[in-house]
Amino acid sequence: MTPLPRSFYDRDTVEVAKGLLGKVLVREAPSVRMAVKIVETEAYVGPHDKACHASKGMTERNRVMFGEPGHAYVYFIYGMYHCLNIVTEREGYPAAVLIRAGEPLEGVDAMWSMRKKARKMEDLASGPGRLCMAMDIDRKLNGIDMCQKGPLYVEDGKAESFDIVSSRRIGVDYAGEYKDKPWRFYIKDSPYVSVTCYH
Repeated sequence: MTPLPRSFYDRDTVEVAKGLLGKVLVREAPSVRMAVKIVETEAYVGPHDKACHASKGMTERNRVMFGEPGHAYVYFIYGMYHCLNIVTEREGYPAAVLIRAGEPLEGVDAMWSMRKKARKMEDLASGPGRLCMAMDIDRKLNGIDMCQKGPLYVEDGKAESFDIVSSRRIGVDYAGEYKDKPWRFYIKDSPYVSVTCYH
């Protein structure tokens, strides 16, 4: 399989967020290949979106968001968790999709070793922080080009049909009128989603 092309990411962020569902996130670590099926995403749509990191302008932290689509934007929150986003839309317009949860497919033993507190398979990567822990994703991968084979990329999954559920995003109550935008998407009935309903 080859990584998704830049044209996949160089379009409307909400469409990219929905389009990533069912795709396969691959982490090529030095000793193991890990992969999850993406089952949950959130869209962060430009400088006007008050939940978006770029809403207050460019900083050293969010600089990657203003660059070329298809690059990884990895940030650290709460002093303990990393989150993986993929930059979308045209260069200069800061938008990205947060990868919120995945269904483990490959390298599962390695994921268990990095998520020792997990009690069941469904919890290994069910949340943005858990996913990054399970797949050894941290700030060292910030800014890498995910449109070419390397340590981190997304490839097509197997063809399947599923229903997509949309809800408001999680943890953005500070975002004024943008806190209720229905820009979180997940595969209906997937047991690997972080939260199945959030209103």
